This record gives sequence, structure tokens and C-alpha cells, in this order.
Amino acid sequence: MRHWADSLPHELRRISNAGKTKWHCALVGMHGVRQAKSAGGGVIRHKGRQRGSALLTVMWLSAALAAIAFSLAITVRGETERTSTAIDGLRAYYLARGGVERAALELLWSISQDPSKRLIPQYSTQVLYHFASGDVRVEFIPEASKLNVNKETPEVLGRLMLALGIDPGRAAEIVLAIDDWRGQAAEGGLYDGYYSTQTPSFLAPHASFQEIEELLQVKGVTPEIYYGSYVPYGQQTLSGPRPLVRSSGLADCLSVYGARGPVDVNTANPAVLAAVGVPAGAISMILEHRKTAPFTQQQLSDFMGSMGIPGAALRVEGNSMLTIRATARLRVANGQLSDLRRTLAVQVKYMPREADTPIHYLRWYDTAWSD
Repeated sequence: MRHWADSLPHELRRISNAGKTKWHCALVGMHGVRQAKSAGGGVIRHKGRQRGSALLTVMWLSAALAAIAFSLAITVRGETERTSTAIDGLRAYYLARGGVERAALELLWSISQDPSKRLIPQYSTQVLYHFASGDVRVEFIPEASKLNVNKETPEVLGRLMLALGIDPGRAAEIVLAIDDWRGQAAEGGLYDGYYSTQTPSFLAPHASFQEIEELLQVKGVTPEIYYGSYVPYGQQTLSGPRPLVRSSGLADCLSVYGARGPVDVNTANPAVLAAVGVPAGAISMILEHRKTAPFTQQQLSDFMGSMGIPGAALRVEGNSMLTIRATARLRVANGQLSDLRRTLAVQVKYMPREADTPIHYLRWYDTAWSD
């Protein structure tokens, strides 16, 4: 039997087949769109991963740049503070130098003028100057407050070493070495063999000390013994370790210019007082008196008489040579004094009136120590 469509005209069948073809194409097109959308979604996800990696890279670069900037800021701040400290140190140096120059001239004028018009009172051991830029404390240390390293006997030097707290064995060795250094030796000194093994090697001059720093070459003398050191003071507490206080050294007690004889009671180191024979109880009383005011000649005479101290042991003031030591502190913006201190010292000799210059500067110490 023939199908009913077979009876349709040829044109109708063509139209029907064409419709089927279009419908099939439409279905295929829709499927292609789905595939395209699916493929497009994959492209979008790939681009999103690229954007995330770029953001992470930018964040890491930002962190690195921030660390570099922070380190640079700390370095710049540290350099700025160091530069400021160096500038303040230089200002304090010239402030202290001005204090030394002023004190040297005022002391000269005070000596040459009427005692009632002295700019620096008699027996003074220090003076305080107030400048617009800061304060300067100037100390006067006569060479008569020290023992003469070239003239003192070994017995006095031995008492000095023990008073400084040096071990008795080391103290005896140092005294022998000092006596060997400054004494003549016809066939070589006691320690010439030791000095020849040093690097660089040298021989003891077997003559007077020319500079007190020569003691650093003497056998047995260490920088701690010469300059002094810091030792614990007092008893241990729960709040922390014991505070450190400075112990004196040979540089505080010996000089190539010191006079052999009585020492200045107002400025002599306690070890020097012990070396010249002052009893320990009298030394304590002298130190307590010096905290309030210096001794006058009359007060010293009365004190020595009451304590039974020989008259050849102590005196007031010195001769024409002394060390002027100045410690400067700058004034900051709020009017307070800075914690920064700068100390320098100069060794001077006041000359007679007929000399070409009234003051001779013998030694200048750009860096010194002071309490």
C-alpha cells in the first residue's frame, strides 16, 4: 500500500523535507551554542587564574618594598641620631675648651691681683661656669697633689701600690721595675731581658721618666693598673647587680712634675694620702671635710695638730704647675642640661713675671676622665 505522503505533489514533499532539514540544523546549532558556552566558560576561568597570580605578585612586591622602606627609614634615623650626637659632642668639646681658657686666665688674674678681688677664691678646687649654651665644671689639680715618680722612695711607692688595691706580689714587682727603669745600670738592668722579648722589643732607659705614660711599658703595669678600673660597690640587692664605681690608677697618683714632700690636702687621692703616712681615720675625715669646703691653711694646721700628723705630710695648694680639667654639658631646648658630657684637660705652668708668656701649656688631653 502506498503511503499517503506518496500521493502528495512533489513540491509539498520538497517543502516537508526542507523543514526537517532546518529543524535538524536548528538542533545542531543549539548544541553548538552549548559547546561554545562551555568552552567560553573555560576561557573565563583561565583568565581569572591569571588575574589572581598577578595580584599575588603585586602584594609580594608591595611587602618587599615596604620592608626596604622600613629598613631605610631605620638606617636614616640612626644616622641622623649619630650625626646629632657627634655635633653635640663637638659643641661640648669647644664649650669645655672655653671653660679651660677662661679658668686659666681668671686664675692668673686672681694670683696677680689683690686677694679681695680674686675672681677665683683662694683654696678653690673647682669652679662652675654658666654659659648660654651649657655649663662647665672646671677642676684644679695641682701637681703637688701627686707623688713624683722619679724621686719617691721604693717604700712610699710600695705603700701607694697597696693602697690602690694591687696584689702585694704584683706591687713589689712594679716597685722593683720602676726603680730599675729610673736607676742607672752598669751591666744591664734587672728586667732588660724581659723588655728585649717584647714586640716591639726595647730597653729600659735607666734614666728619669720623661712622661708619666712610660709607666705603661714598665713590667707588671697593665692598663687597668695605670688608668684605673671599675669595681662593684656595696652589697648585692634584689633590684639588680651592685653598682660599679671607679677605682684610681697610677695616673691619678704619680707625676713626673710632682714635688717630693707634702701633698695638697684638698686634691690628693686617698691612696696618695695613705702613701705619705696619713692614718686611715684621718683620711676619712679629710674626705668628709672636702665634700663641704676645702681646707684653709689655718684649718689644716689645727687638723694636723689634733690628729698627730707630721707637718711634712700635707700642705694646701700647689706650686706653679697644675692640671685644669673641664667637663661640659650642653643646654637643650627645654633649658635642662644634656646627659652628654665631654671632658678635657690641660697641664699648665704659670711663669714668672719676666717670662715671655705668663702661661705655658705643657700637655693637652682632648679626652679625659672626671667624676
